[in-house]
Amino acid sequence: MRLFLIAIISLLINSNAFAQGCCSGGASSPIAGGAATGVLQENQMEISLNYQFNQSNKFFNEYKESTPLFSDLSSDYLFLRTDYGVSKKLTLSIASGYYLDKSLIETDNADTTSSSGLGDLIVFPRYSIYNKNANFKRTEIALGLGIKIPLGTHKDSTLVYSDAWIGDIYSLNPPTVQTTSGSNDFIFYSFFFREYQKRKLRFFITTLHVKKGFNSSGIKYGDYTSVGLFASKTFFYRWGVTAQIKAEKIGQIQSADNIDLEGFYNISPESTGSKKWFFIPQLSYSQNGLTVFATSEIPLYQHLNGTQVGSEYQFTVGVNYRFLTKECEDPLSPIN
Repeated sequence: MRLFLIAIISLLINSNAFAQGCCSGGASSPIAGGAATGVLQENQMEISLNYQFNQSNKFFNEYKESTPLFSDLSSDYLFLRTDYGVSKKLTLSIASGYYLDKSLIETDNADTTSSSGLGDLIVFPRYSIYNKNANFKRTEIALGLGIKIPLGTHKDSTLVYSDAWIGDIYSLNPPTVQTTSGSNDFIFYSFFFREYQKRKLRFFITTLHVKKGFNSSGIKYGDYTSVGLFASKTFFYRWGVTAQIKAEKIGQIQSADNIDLEGFYNISPESTGSKKWFFIPQLSYSQNGLTVFATSEIPLYQHLNGTQVGSEYQFTVGVNYRFLTKECEDPLSPIN
């Protein structure tokens, strides 16, 4: 339990973000790294650390490519997740991340807007409602309900003018460069898993829905929904290959009463929200509870409302370490 508390404390200084705005094209899942998971064994812990790079300069009007409105949008992101098996059925996950850099480069490299820092804290318990292992086949169904709490700021700004008489004048950064949406969001998750142990073959399906709330600026970013279909195979005892087809939908931005999104924040609600399909391959190597993995998100289809920057390149590399925090008790041993 002491290790568990230390892991939680270490997470509080990091965060994961999920932003969407004018010309943003939305964002990827707020649960980054590795593949989908169900629940752990009792007293088992998993620590995952990964680095994710995103970059795009492709713009779309609906499903057709259009003229770019700026030169480049990119981010460098670190994500830390800790899972702990509270019981045989309940696993508690706490995750967070930090943007090393999030930059928007204007057309012809005329100007660059950048930010860095904390995003959100994700508290995400998962509960197994069905788990059966028989005839070298294992089936598991798990549900998750979590919350995403902003740790960073959604009001980061950039110095645009300085004068000895007037002083410093700052401009609010666009949502695409903020490290958090600034809202408290609810996460709903389901996981269906089927393993054929002799063949070392696994299939699983996940659904994820993030119900967004309003932030202090009176902005509600679009709800996020995704469905993932996975197939995974182990080769030579240690190498794993996973393929995923993911469909995602992001809703349009909404505002509170008396909030003019275009006038105050230069956000056009008609140019927010999207529907996308991705192919996501992953290669991993495991030994003694340690897994190193690399994955890439490849767009197959994109339909964006209005004109927005779409998805282009996303690469993730990371490491997971899974271990027991205390020895398993022998059920046949006498009770003292």
